[in-house]
Amino acid sequence: MPPTYDIEHLLLAQPSTRTVAGVDEVGRGAWAGPVTVCAVVTDLSEPPAGLTDSKQLTAARREPLAAELGSWAAGIGFGEATHAEIDAHGMTEALRRAARRALEALPVRPDAVILDGKHDYIGAPWPVRLEIKGDAASVSVAAASVLAKVRRDAYMATIGCDEYGFADNAGYPSPMHQEALARLGPTAHHRLSWSYLDDLPQWRHLKLHRDPLAIEGQASLFG
Repeated sequence: MPPTYDIEHLLLAQPSTRTVAGVDEVGRGAWAGPVTVCAVVTDLSEPPAGLTDSKQLTAARREPLAAELGSWAAGIGFGEATHAEIDAHGMTEALRRAARRALEALPVRPDAVILDGKHDYIGAPWPVRLEIKGDAASVSVAAASVLAKVRRDAYMATIGCDEYGFADNAGYPSPMHQEALARLGPTAHHRLSWSYLDDLPQWRHLKLHRDPLAIEGQASLFG
């Protein structure tokens, strides 16, 4: 079943809500590169044909669909948090930063946000409606999922590191990526606070550790 505007209509039925944004992220589970968040506002018009959760689409379909979405959406905002921010502050804070950057990049401030998932990593002052599998249920979230995926994949394909296969795996732990990592060690784009380094004795000394007593978002690193 394709995504609908049911959730958007539910939120827009509230007198205080005029604009709703759908938000989704990509890159949370990668070992290298940034986390990317996209926020999309629509005019509730019919979306491009074939729109659905980006994970259900091939790269060959996602890219032309993203181009269509770019001219169809009423507003698009992107936000990213770098691998260094992820290392320094943790994933929750990195997602919060990226999401707020995406929302602030929209041409209009939304009155409500539909966020894919079960954890609100955005927080006040944004009124957030959590929706598990929202990228399959909501048109605006589905659009955000496709646009975020295409943008991040395109970036990862430009940073080189051919031995790691970033152009194909986008920093996720594919066999090629894992083999190169064990042989060559992490690149300047890798997240050095992640547990994959525990399984690489030759490179384990490079791991960064956040102080477990530090407040999220104000973590200190020590080697």
